[in-house]
Amino acid sequence: MGVMRFVLSPPDRITSEMAQLAYMSGLDRIPWRGACRLIDGKLIFDRDVSESGNLFIPWPIEGYGVLTLSTGCLLERDTPYHLPLELARGEVCHFRNQLADWRNAGLIVPEAVSGAADDAARLFFRAATRPAGSDESVRLAEQSLCRIVDATERLAACYAEQAWTVRRLSHQRRPWLGIDLGTTPLDERTARQLVTPFNAARVPLAWAEIETSEGARNWTVFDRQIRWCKEQELFTCAGPLLQFGPGCSPDWLYLFEDDFAGLQASVSEFVEAAVSRYRGRVDLWQCAGRPNTADFLALEEDEMVQLTAHVVEQIHSLDPRTPLVVSFDQPWSEYLGRRDVDFPPMYFADALLRADLGLSALMLEINMGYQPGGTLPRDPIDFSRQLDAWSGLGLPLYLAVCSPSGDHVDPLARRRDQPLEKGITPASQQAWLANYLPLAMAKPYMHGVFWRQLHDCVPHDFAHAGLFDFHRKAKPALTTLAALGEAVRQWGP
Repeated sequence: MGVMRFVLSPPDRITSEMAQLAYMSGLDRIPWRGACRLIDGKLIFDRDVSESGNLFIPWPIEGYGVLTLSTGCLLERDTPYHLPLELARGEVCHFRNQLADWRNAGLIVPEAVSGAADDAARLFFRAATRPAGSDESVRLAEQSLCRIVDATERLAACYAEQAWTVRRLSHQRRPWLGIDLGTTPLDERTARQLVTPFNAARVPLAWAEIETSEGARNWTVFDRQIRWCKEQELFTCAGPLLQFGPGCSPDWLYLFEDDFAGLQASVSEFVEAAVSRYRGRVDLWQCAGRPNTADFLALEEDEMVQLTAHVVEQIHSLDPRTPLVVSFDQPWSEYLGRRDVDFPPMYFADALLRADLGLSALMLEINMGYQPGGTLPRDPIDFSRQLDAWSGLGLPLYLAVCSPSGDHVDPLARRRDQPLEKGITPASQQAWLANYLPLAMAKPYMHGVFWRQLHDCVPHDFAHAGLFDFHRKAKPALTTLAALGEAVRQWGP
């Protein structure tokens, strides 16, 4: 058992909730199992290993909100580290490494970006040479963090702009920009507002909604959605056909909780019915979703892998011409710090690929800023780095993303996940979308991005994540998506 100690200045710099979300990892960035405590202004991290590692922790940055920051690689020692200083050290180092990588790849970096990074480094050097933990050292370290976060956003925007241009001029395929249509009928007013921003849509084919009684299936809503997609000539993703997690499968499926063979047979019957019904009208099958995070009928991890592989293999045999994806939730795998899990999500995906089941791409589900079941807020460079890591598996990627537009109670949200940060507004959602989606779509391996929640006025997964509010009024984020959709259309065929 290893212990790492950090001093906070001031002692109430972060909340106990933020402290509990902290985790540590090695060079592979896969979280170690551990627990973090906040006691009298000290952060104490108990872990199962004693190796050197990086601490990741949500940290409020003035003007930028809460972001998950990282220290450098730290040795275990009895003397506590001063956390603001170590975060500044780590973030300046991470930025410089990314800057060097992108410059070597041909990125033209404006002087304003280099200047902001140099300012951050100078502030860190001054903080490091002041008495450890002194008010002046803490103040300089915090200023360094503000400057490096500013440089990070500027650098990411610079990369997105130049990479987008390179991808377009090199005649690479244009990415899809899509919206999840949800499980309720699409009204005409909303439908008209979706045509301009999007060239793709996802039809969820929610098993829990379709087959409330075993063997009695009602496809009416999804028939209409598929038909509308075809009328609008939208690239159509259908699924996930098997969504792991509470409330995602019919209630009667719990009859098979201790009968894996019976469960697999029931899943197979639904998959065959769905694929047979929509084959030829779907451009992408999302076979399964969240197999890495969900607690599903008390299945063991190897059974989750087996069931996911079975669904992929079955869909491929029924419709060998249509591409297949599996989606993985929480791709940074923060949950590994709090749960005993044998398969990190990337290992899970790698196992499916090695089985050669016919997967054409992978999808990452990122519900940014929600806890406990979402993704911790990340800066754009960390976001970019994670996408690049997943692309190393050798398949194209799709994203299914959302972020909150409010922090008050959402009575129609089915999940208990809430925004980590207070003071979130529709403008915050719009700003997040504007900073992160173009960055993702500029990547050469990114085939498409789907916003995964349409309405807040009907039952939905995540609080305030829709593009239309409780009164069916469009949020500012839709305007930004329309501009992004126009940029995609100018790309050409």
